[in-house]
Parts: sequence; C-alpha cells; structure tokens
Amino acid sequence: MIKVVVVDDSAFMRKAISTMLDKDPEISVVASARNGQEGLELIRKHDPDVVTMDIEMPVMDGLTALRQVMMEMPRPVLMVSSLTTEGAEATLKAMELGAVDFIPKQLSKVSLDIVKIEQDLIDRVKTVARRKMRHVPPRAVVARPSAAPAAAPSVRPSGSIKRDVVAIGVSTGGPPAVQKVLSALPADFPAAIVIAQHMPAAFTGPFAKRLDNVSAITVKEAEPGDVLKPGHAFVAPGGKHIVLDQKVSRVDVVVTENPKEALYKPSANVLISSVAQAVGRRGLGVILTGMGNDGMEGIRALKEKGGRALAQSDATCVVYGMPKAIVDAELSDEIIDIDNMADAIMANLYK
Repeated sequence: MIKVVVVDDSAFMRKAISTMLDKDPEISVVASARNGQEGLELIRKHDPDVVTMDIEMPVMDGLTALRQVMMEMPRPVLMVSSLTTEGAEATLKAMELGAVDFIPKQLSKVSLDIVKIEQDLIDRVKTVARRKMRHVPPRAVVARPSAAPAAAPSVRPSGSIKRDVVAIGVSTGGPPAVQKVLSALPADFPAAIVIAQHMPAAFTGPFAKRLDNVSAITVKEAEPGDVLKPGHAFVAPGGKHIVLDQKVSRVDVVVTENPKEALYKPSANVLISSVAQAVGRRGLGVILTGMGNDGMEGIRALKEKGGRALAQSDATCVVYGMPKAIVDAELSDEIIDIDNMADAIMANLYK
C-alpha cells in the first residue's frame, strides 16, 4: 500500500486529490494538511511514501516545507502547481530543491475527462513511490558569470567534430537533470542542442530562461525563425513540437502543432525522428529521466541513419522509463550517470 499525505490550503483541492487517489486499491491517503507546518507534522507522524504539496499556503508555504522535508526526511514530493509564469518559476525552484514532479492544478478539478485525469495522477504517484528516493542537499543556483565561462569538461577529444546536433528527450525529473548537463558544457560547445521536455506551455519559457542563467551556452525557448547554431540550445514550447528542416547552408528550427495526435507535446519521438531525417549521422540522441518510452522510435530512426544514442543510468534517474526503453531495445551506445553526461556528450561528438 502506497501511503500519501496531501498538503493544500484549499479544501476543494485536498478533497479532489484525496478522492482520486483513494480510488486506486494500492494507494491510501493517510492524512491531509492545510499548510506546510501542519504538513510537516503529519509527514513525521505517518511517514508517507509520497507527498503532494501546494506551493502558495498560509503559515508555511510549500517551498519552505519542501526544504524541511528534504533536509529532515527526504521522500518523493509532487508539487501542485498553477499554470502561470509565477507558478512555473516556483515549481522549477521546487524541483531544484528536490521535488520529483508536479501536478498541474487542473488535474484536480472536476472535468468531463476525469477518468484520464485520475489515471495520470495515480500513475505519477505509483511511479515515484516505486523509485528509491535519492536526496541531494539543496544548493544555490549561481547566475552565469559575465566574464568567465563555465569550465570545460575534463576530457576534450581531439580530431574533427562528427556530430553537430544533440537532441535531448526528457520527462519526469527532467528539469534538474537538463540543468546539470547544460550548465556543465563550455561556452564554445561545438554543436547545437534541441530539447523536448514534457511540460505545459506556461513552463517552457521560464525553464529555458533558468537554464540560460546557469549555463555558459545560450538557451532559449524555440520560436519560428530560429536557426541551429553551435553553443545554442532550443527548448520546445509546451503544447507544440519542434522539428528540424535542413536547408542548403543552415538547419532551421520549425515550431509546429503537427502531428496533433502525438501523445506528448512536445514529443521526443517527433523531435529526434526529425533530427534523423534532417542531419542523419550528424545527430546524437540523449534520453534522460522520464516515464514511458517517448523517444525510443526517434532514437531507432536516428541509429538507422548512423547517429549515436546515450541513455541516463537507472541509478541516477528519478524515473527509469524513457532511458530503459532504448536500453532494452539495444539502441543505446552508452549508459551514463547524469553527473558524467556532459563529458559523454562532448566525447560522442567526435565518435
């Protein structure tokens, strides 16, 4: 039985989340709290497997409570987040502090699509509950220095670059993982990067800005008219896909809503398949932490064109779903711990 404590100042939200979770026979909501202070007391008392935590609450807010949980009794925490710019920034900060994922607030509202909403919430709780909690003490984010670029990876291969496009597919637990990778790359990183992170539309802009602030390379949310450049990373906008279009002397980044039937928007499969089509063996696919198998078919297409693929290791994933899919399909060239991924990406540009 998976024990859950729900922390939210809204009685409606507490009831909605509890009702949905309690419908699953493997989940039991053992307590609910109106603010972070009450939440901490109930977490100490009930020792739950998973906590859902609102951000804006009286007495003690969610970020303060999350810090205390991570220091005193680390466990998977899902943040309940509003789909606003402010909500996005607070949620990204929460994930930096140790939260494993977030629940968009509309997941807890009564809807004609309630069955799908319930299943999504239940799946997230079950998935994070099954993973062993790996606590990393919170650390301050340092803004990108104006003069000195980030240190280069310890190993810079010799020879000519063979791969000049890196495509990253990532989902649950992704923001801190992507930040760790991009912030470790040098300012003169010789390839372009495109990223499909499963995220709502309100989140991808703030996510890209946060990455840009802590990285020596340039990071932005992709928009029409963007052209791939070395040392630049483009984050797919939430609710849309990005695909590449190879021209005579450049590669354009195209923002599109097609295919509309894709399970995820943005989709790692759509992105990486387009990389395979546009640049072929010049592409390097990187699959990081996430639920499901999005990215596997894209990696398959890339490998068929002579590209290479890296998978994040089980031991360092919040959820070992997307990387496991390409490892099990024998599509991964290397399995890499997240702390070593930046070096591995650099090395694979020359292979």
